[in-house]
Amino acid sequence: MFTGIIETIGEIKDIEAFGTNKSFWIQSPISHELKVDQSIAHNGACLTVEAIADGAHKVTAIAETLAKTNLDFWQIGDKVNLERCMILGGRLDGHIVQGHVDAVATCISKTEKDGSWEYEFEYPEAFKNLVIEKGSIAVNGTSLTCFNVAANRFQVAIIPYTYEHTTISAVEPGSIVNIEFDIIGKYILRQAGNR
Repeated sequence: MFTGIIETIGEIKDIEAFGTNKSFWIQSPISHELKVDQSIAHNGACLTVEAIADGAHKVTAIAETLAKTNLDFWQIGDKVNLERCMILGGRLDGHIVQGHVDAVATCISKTEKDGSWEYEFEYPEAFKNLVIEKGSIAVNGTSLTCFNVAANRFQVAIIPYTYEHTTISAVEPGSIVNIEFDIIGKYILRQAGNR
C-alpha cells in the first residue's frame, strides 16, 4: 500500500529483456537501503526488488504489467518516481494507492500558469465512472486531484514542489503515463453494479 507521495526519483541504468518479461536496473538515492523482496512503486507500478548492487536495484515486469503500464516504453536514462510502501501507523498524506496501475493515459496539454502547471490527460472512456471532480487519482504514482473532468479527460494542477521533486516536469503532450483510480471509487462502483 502506498500514499502517492513520491519519495525520490530513480534513473534507469540497464534493461534486460527475456521471454515476455523485462528487468530494469534503477539507480536511486534509496536503492542501497532497500531489501530483496521489498515492494516499491515505480511510476505507480508496484514491483518487487530482486537484487541490489552498486547503488541500484533490479525489478522485473511481466507481460501483464508491460501491457497495462508505460513500463514497456522505458529506456535507459529515463527517470522514474519511486515510493516505498507506507508504514502502518504513519501519516496518509496523499490517498490510498495500491500500486496496481489500471490503465495508461496520454498527456494532451501542458500549460504553465505563472508558478504552477496544469496538465490535461486523455484516458480510456471505459473508466469514465471512476474519475470524479475533485477526486483523487495517481499519475505515475503521484497523488493528484482531478478537475474539469469529462467522459475521457481530466486535468490536474501541479504545485512547484511536486514539479521539482517528481518526474511530472518531463511529461509533455504525447507522453504516456500510468494511472490508478481511487480504490474506494472502484469498490463503490463494483457494489453499485451488483445491485
